[in-house]
Order: sequence, then structure tokens, then C-alpha cells
Amino acid sequence: MPAETVMKTIRYVTLVLLLLAGSAAVAADGLLDRSFRPLTGKTPVELSGAYGGQVLLIVNTASKCGLAPQFEGLETLHSRYKARGFSVLGFPSADFRGQEYEDEQKIQEFCTLTYGVKFPMFERVHVVGDAATPLYRDLLQATGEAPAWNFHKYLVGRDGRVIASFGSRMLPEDPEIVAAIERALEAPVPGA
Repeated sequence: MPAETVMKTIRYVTLVLLLLAGSAAVAADGLLDRSFRPLTGKTPVELSGAYGGQVLLIVNTASKCGLAPQFEGLETLHSRYKARGFSVLGFPSADFRGQEYEDEQKIQEFCTLTYGVKFPMFERVHVVGDAATPLYRDLLQATGEAPAWNFHKYLVGRDGRVIASFGSRMLPEDPEIVAAIERALEAPVPGA
């Protein structure tokens, strides 16, 4: 192989490795370094302070979506693993066919009264495109996957790194998701 081709290949591989390292660093160092207002609340919550060191399942939700029954499975996961340092974080979004209420009170009532949701829900956000909130831009950067529909799930480890991304049709109780959560919960708490 000519020396010029070898050098081009080395430069290309180095660039790819630097890009991958950079995206992992963003995911680990900055993913939770942002604040969101709780659904119907007034005071923003700093995610790193409230949920740092926990295993998180971050989900874009939509009350008027045919996949809304997943709220029940998400709540089951949240209540089952909460004591071990796990939380589901819901982010309502109307990015897909406007399937979320504009009124946050309606979102909260629907989730609570219909599915008994107690896991943290935050302000309505954009999860795709140019208007996507920085959290979802970082999730895309870390995984290469943006939500293609409502109820896309990102699993984040105790160290703040994205572990996995699960499509909308994968139910919260799917054995693959449950096993990934259980493996993540086995990891030591950073700084402990």
C-alpha cells in the first residue's frame, strides 16, 4: 500500500476516534448539566443535581398518541427500581403530528388520572430538528439516533453516559430494556 494512502487512512481513523471521544465526553460531562421546569411547576430543576448518579430512562411522551399506554409500563419500571437509584424522566412533546396537549395542566391530568404516572414529567419540549432542546441534541450526538416517534427511550448510566437507545415500539417492560436497566443499576455510584 502506498505511503500516502496509509497516511490518509491514519488521519481518517484518528479523526473518527477524536469525534467519538468528543461525543462521549459531551454525553458524560454535559448531558445532565441543564435545567427543566417540572410539568406545571415554576422552579426549574437542575438534572445533574436532582438525578446525577442515577440510572435514567429519558422518554419523549405524547398524551394523544396510540402508544400512550406505555405510560403504565414506564410507571411500573419507575416504581420497581426507584429505591435502587433509577428514575424515568418524561418530556412531553408535540413534534410528531401534534399529539400532545398545549396546556400542561391537561398533560398532567391525563398522565396522572389515566395511567397513575408519578415519575418526573417536565415542561413540553422539542425533541427533533433545529428546535430540539440541547438535551435531545446531545442524546442524538451520543447515540446517532433521534426519536422517530413518540416514546423513544434513552437509557443513561450512573456516570451520565448514554448506554442504549430504544425505539418507540419497544415496550418499557421488554426484557431487553429491563435487562439493560438491571445491568446499569449494578454499576457503582460515581464518587461513592
